[in-house]
Amino acid sequence: MSVELQIRKQLRAADRVFDLDIAFASDSQRIVLYGPSGSGKSLTLKAIAGLMTPDAGHIRLNGRSLFDASQGIDLRVQERNVAYLFQDYALFPHLTVAQNIGFGLARGCLNLRRPAEHPAVARWLHAFELQAIAHSRPAQISGGQRQRVALARALVAEPDILLLDEPFSALDLSLRERMRDELAQLQTRLQVPMLLITHDPADVEALGQTVFELRDGRILGR
Repeated sequence: MSVELQIRKQLRAADRVFDLDIAFASDSQRIVLYGPSGSGKSLTLKAIAGLMTPDAGHIRLNGRSLFDASQGIDLRVQERNVAYLFQDYALFPHLTVAQNIGFGLARGCLNLRRPAEHPAVARWLHAFELQAIAHSRPAQISGGQRQRVALARALVAEPDILLLDEPFSALDLSLRERMRDELAQLQTRLQVPMLLITHDPADVEALGQTVFELRDGRILGR
């Protein structure tokens, strides 16, 4: 996998101005953007996902342009083939585990009578050992299980890259170390490229093959 990103974005709120000016390139399978809150990590992730439009620059994934201001390219979210795992997982509370995973498919599988039997859903239920809770709802399962469901929903559509926004911040301290290990093992087994943002040095230590440190909208040392 290769990621090449060079973007600029100015944001204004009342009398405050924040300038994002980020540039990096990597062919690592695990990229970590590390820095404190307000450094521009989430904005960078949203730009890659298509949830925020930069003022200038370009974003390329495996040589394919997702955004290029000079050429007028700005692919829609649905066209980018990237998966975004939100900080709070954003599971649908009224849907079962199987239905939540199926929602990640192009058309979802909410109309199926037995979503757990859909081949793609069944694959990820098995991969994340979620078969026993396939018919449970998010409120009925643990924090670690909710994270696995969110990961399965993100991966079911076979994205080119998995974007993770502070993936362990919603977990109890006792769960974080185990889930870091599980995510590292999962990534190695499935060879799914991922880009993770965090402010936690433990995440960097466990998951960072290539690490870029952000401060005040810029990468240190660049």
